Amino acid sequence: MKAVIVGAGLLGASVAYALAKRGIESTVIDAGPVAGAASGRSFGWINASFHLDEAHFRLRVAAMEAWRQVDRDLGGLVDWCGALCFEAQGAELEAQAAKLEALGYPVEQADLQIVAERAPGVALPEQCLWFPAEGVIEPDMAARVMLAASGARVISGCAVEAVEHEGGRVTGLRLAAGRIEADTVVIAAGVGVRALLAPFLDLPMVRRPAVLLRTRPVDRFLRTVLVSPWMELRQDALGRIIAPASAGHQSDTTERLEAAPGDMAEEAMERMAQVLPGMELALEEVVLAERPVPGDDQPVMGAVGPDGLYACVMHSGATLGAHAGALVARELEGEEVPDLARYRPGRFV
Repeated sequence: MKAVIVGAGLLGASVAYALAKRGIESTVIDAGPVAGAASGRSFGWINASFHLDEAHFRLRVAAMEAWRQVDRDLGGLVDWCGALCFEAQGAELEAQAAKLEALGYPVEQADLQIVAERAPGVALPEQCLWFPAEGVIEPDMAARVMLAASGARVISGCAVEAVEHEGGRVTGLRLAAGRIEADTVVIAAGVGVRALLAPFLDLPMVRRPAVLLRTRPVDRFLRTVLVSPWMELRQDALGRIIAPASAGHQSDTTERLEAAPGDMAEEAMERMAQVLPGMELALEEVVLAERPVPGDDQPVMGAVGPDGLYACVMHSGATLGAHAGALVARELEGEEVPDLARYRPGRFV
């Protein structure tokens, strides 16, 4: 197999890593740097407490276990810090807990000890759920580590213009500078997937712009994800508070930003004060990302067009990445993967 993966984000890196585990070398090519698009601007929360339906929940749970295996293999990629959720209160929060319990998901009522250990000094409401199995990654670092472990040849700063094929079979890629031969091509290029697949499939993608903010570092005090009515936030190893600017980021369906990213970040900093009262925080960086979301919000994984061409695009790659890479690698070697039946690109034909 002469495999080329288009996209050096978390999904592309995961596919390369999974192929390498099977003894298959690959080339990874990207128009930008490694993790230079959505992966490098992601919140990085690994969870299944948010899901679209039961099948999507099962996929996310399997993805969490896949990350545990990758973390065991590579070490130190995931901080299994859990999450404290108080986005809802009263009957709504109780219903959320009951639904997750019925699905077999680890969920508890947070007690004082958990709060003291994970979020000391943070004023949390009496009702607060604890998701102990969840974690976070730094997606850009994870992509780099997985690519290094895969031994893949990485070509960055080189745009792919088209998929080349002959006699119903992929033969390579036309690049902005020359071409590259391949008999297997995985398109994992985020929002760029649609254009590359256009000759073979009109893959609907919806706009999901997102603004992420990072504060200047402060002493480490937060050792979990906080999911509040005002925003989701966490603290990274450098001490920076990281948060999406929108409240309810995971269920956000905004297709157009209503304000400039800097203005959104300033407003988000005001909301952050509701979650972390008394903290003196200063904004360090604001980043804008286009989240790669297929038209029905569900992941897309499967063969499309000429033999040897495969599509892989979804949100959120931070949660699903490791598992998606493993599933794609299995299919590329000819295995039947029934779990992917509902996620085939053919559903849009």
